Amino acid sequence: MKPSPKKNYNNAKPSPKNKNNSNNNSSRKRSSSKDKKVDVAPKNEVKEMFMGWFKRNRSLGQIMTKEDVVTNIIKKLDSKQNDALAEAMNELKYNGFIEVKEDGVTLLLTKKGYESIS
Repeated sequence: MKPSPKKNYNNAKPSPKNKNNSNNNSSRKRSSSKDKKVDVAPKNEVKEMFMGWFKRNRSLGQIMTKEDVVTNIIKKLDSKQNDALAEAMNELKYNGFIEVKEDGVTLLLTKKGYESIS
């Protein structure tokens, strides 16, 4: 016996594509991680916390120890600020405001950093 041919029960016509809709899809930009707006406020707040501590102590070459970092910075961070901590430290270092010692936590206020808070 031969198999019976498949029947088409779909009598409806295919719906026409909306030109406006198809144009919107092609012109719409997909968001990628590079396109997302990054909230720089937490990073700037962390940088201000570091520089505020140095400003209160006002001494060129001032050293911020691990204990100072934990007590005055890390314990006061919210989750967004905590995520921005490393980037904030790197930016302060890159801009020449601080030096990070070998342990990765002890910080030294540079001349440029001192001048920025004076």
